[in-house]
Amino acid sequence: MASKQSLRLVLAAVAVAACLLLLPAASAATSVEYCNKGKKYPVKVSGVEIVPDPVQPGQPATFKISASTDKTIKTGKLQIDVKYFFFSVHSETRDICGETTCPATGNFVLSHGQTLPSFTPPGSYTITMKMLGDNNEELSCISFGFSIGWVASS
Repeated sequence: MASKQSLRLVLAAVAVAACLLLLPAASAATSVEYCNKGKKYPVKVSGVEIVPDPVQPGQPATFKISASTDKTIKTGKLQIDVKYFFFSVHSETRDICGETTCPATGNFVLSHGQTLPSFTPPGSYTITMKMLGDNNEELSCISFGFSIGWVASS
């Protein structure tokens, strides 16, 4: 009887260790891809920082997009689409000037805060974000992944 319980404890420890190895490191850089790799977008994205990483359901998360442009952006919008595997699970449109200081020119940071519902399933997600300027001119379009972890116990 004791050996079965010991075996269960060992198997549980191995399962927990395997799950921890699958989680991305907090300091890992988020890989960003342009939607159209051959297009010369007016806004260049140099990086994305996600805090915390992985995102925790029911807790605030911040997505900071570092970018630069030679244009002066006075108005515009962000179209955000979130996918869980291949399924679209969330879409929204935001005012660019609500996410950064306008007019934006040179180097700037778009900072988007979001609290996901506590029932959000853990796993890998993908965000596609289009930056649109005056007359819906596409300033940039990027895609990047992020992870949602398990709900932490209180």
